[in-house]
Amino acid sequence: MPKRSMENLTESMFYVLMALRTGPMCGTDAAKYVEERTAGRVRIGPATLYTVLAKFENEKYTRQTEVDGRRRTYTITEKGEKAFQAELVRLRLCVADAEGGEEHEEDGLPAPAVSGV
Repeated sequence: MPKRSMENLTESMFYVLMALRTGPMCGTDAAKYVEERTAGRVRIGPATLYTVLAKFENEKYTRQTEVDGRRRTYTITEKGEKAFQAELVRLRLCVADAEGGEEHEEDGLPAPAVSGV
């Protein structure tokens, strides 16, 4: 079965939405936030950044709030927030799977089913 567009966020997409959750910002500010938040582990180049922002606008995950010359300010929408939260749950389940499927009470996620392998 083919994967639906935007079903899962890429790492860059996830971090851009994370940045925009802190408040409206332009693309370069979002990239700077990501680099600082990840201590340089994740760097988003201009081509990736503006491709992500264009996809987000098309999918209504973000909207432009201000245009000043070439500088565009973006804000996350309710749809973008829901996509971020869904990806956060998916990533937490991935981590739970990697840690042996133990339930993590602090995040309220159920333990993944374990088959007799």
